[in-house]
Amino acid sequence: MHAYIALRLVIEGGFLPDEITPHPPLRCEHAGGDCRLAFDQEAEDSKELTIIGGLKSKTVDVVVCKEGIGPVMCVSVKGTGNAFRNLTNRMEEAIGDCTNLHVMYPGLVYGFLHLLKANRSGQPGIRDNDVSVLPDEQVAPSIARYHDLLRELAGRRFVRNDFTRYEAVALMLVESASGRTGAVFPSFPPGDSPLMPATFFDTLYRVYDLRYPYMGIMIRQARRVVWDPASPAFCAIREATGKDLETALGYTPRLS
Repeated sequence: MHAYIALRLVIEGGFLPDEITPHPPLRCEHAGGDCRLAFDQEAEDSKELTIIGGLKSKTVDVVVCKEGIGPVMCVSVKGTGNAFRNLTNRMEEAIGDCTNLHVMYPGLVYGFLHLLKANRSGQPGIRDNDVSVLPDEQVAPSIARYHDLLRELAGRRFVRNDFTRYEAVALMLVESASGRTGAVFPSFPPGDSPLMPATFFDTLYRVYDLRYPYMGIMIRQARRVVWDPASPAFCAIREATGKDLETALGYTPRLS
């Protein structure tokens, strides 16, 4: 997930590979004023960045740092596979992490992505306390309660807003049953929820553009770049998959 997010922040988000930790297997090439992406396996680095927060240092899963500005975007990824009755502990951790970094960096655009296993009732090896999907395809009450609590942590827009809220939060149930492993459980969160994964990255970009390029219009490095459609990386993706970029990637690249 960390590698996927880092790649997506470059290709879709328009952040430079060198601005992102962990570093994706990409490099930016400049040609006649255009920005081109090329695959570079040697550039890939899985190390994470430790940031000094307002209360303690914190190693963050994915970080975007802008030269002369500092950390501008972070994504924290959590995974829970069982003991869903203890999700309130995850809530405490999420609030603490968010507050810690926002105290030091009020302008930080912070996203929280939590993946839960879609353990089904009656599934072999799954205890009652570890069930998240009931026989009627509804989520367990503990999951529904966690969703309702977590949605109150989403939606921070301006630097003066509550430091305990994230700019974007997403919640996903991932199938664990044989034959469905890795698939996303489709009916949760509900379609009107602010925790829908489909809107997670768009929200991060929208808040970033409101907060940085808008307020620092003369600071060129604050702007997100657009990529040349003829970039070597994009040509390689089309050739390898035989598909257009959006279909192959599952999202829309930020192209000039």
